Amino acid sequence: MQIHESAEDYLETILVLHRRLGQVRSIDIVNELGYSKPSVSVAMKRLRENGYIAMDENGYIELKPAGWEIAQRIYTRHYLLTQFLQKLGVSAETAAADACKIEHDLSEETFEKITEHALRYMQVELPPL
Repeated sequence: MQIHESAEDYLETILVLHRRLGQVRSIDIVNELGYSKPSVSVAMKRLRENGYIAMDENGYIELKPAGWEIAQRIYTRHYLLTQFLQKLGVSAETAAADACKIEHDLSEETFEKITEHALRYMQVELPPL
């Protein structure tokens, strides 16, 4: 499944906001990410057209199964990598920023090995889903 990093970020943000707010609208994404309304609108249209999200008549956004799968994968990577880096002594802010940069490009094999090591030796926990 080929999807752009920016789309992964949007889907992850929808998941996080849904957990925090219960319901998500485009304006919530604008406020969370600091992007312009037109940019978010274009992104939501593309995600909808590609079958990753659905939007109801009131503008509430829901992840469809394909979008949910990607969002959970990216969120899990971000969460675990942030914790891993913090356990190495990286500040929380830097760890979160760096995790965001590498969560998209890390191979599945490397991520699995980091996860195994972090869970076994570093008392890192998996994210609540």
